[in-house]
Amino acid sequence: MAQQLWDISPPIHSASPVFPGDTPYSQQWCATIAPGCPVNVSAITLSPHVGAHADAPLHYAPDGAAIGALDLESFLGPCRVIHAIAQGPLLRWQHLEHAITADLPPRVLVRTYAQAPTGWDDGLAAYAPETVERLADLGVRLIGIDTASIDPASSKTLDSHQVIRRRGLRVLENLVLDAVPEGDYELIALPLKLTQADASPVRAVLRTLR
Repeated sequence: MAQQLWDISPPIHSASPVFPGDTPYSQQWCATIAPGCPVNVSAITLSPHVGAHADAPLHYAPDGAAIGALDLESFLGPCRVIHAIAQGPLLRWQHLEHAITADLPPRVLVRTYAQAPTGWDDGLAAYAPETVERLADLGVRLIGIDTASIDPASSKTLDSHQVIRRRGLRVLENLVLDAVPEGDYELIALPLKLTQADASPVRAVLRTLR
């Protein structure tokens, strides 16, 4: 049986929602196909947090590593998708424990939306920091979510980001898990090798396990 593939990355365009004050996607054409010019070439401007993305420690720690310095292993391999739909504003252990077993993979993605929004959601669901701690205790190395942040949009202390900083976890945000059943998959979500950036867009996909 052929492996099934789920694209869990939202489309990126000028109307893609961004965190208030962040840089939206924009594009201009530097060259277009015409007599004397054989190619189209564009220039794009965007925050690295637009669409599905991986945060680097540099995003939440002044001395943290840039995204291009991170080992790729955390972003590739077995993962578990857990549904905790409309359980916000904070994902607590009781929202996840129905899917926590002894064979929990080292990557956990949580679906909170019944349907991903098309605009900015100021009331986005986020991880409670104690939930992240418990996942780390179980050997989880990467957490993901279908909202724009693992912390509430209004947070100034970024408590869950500080947990992943301290525990050495990686993170994916802005995933689209609407069509993905709860269960185990192979995750492929590699960040770009941006040597000075605090995050990177990813083309995140899930594939059925062999």
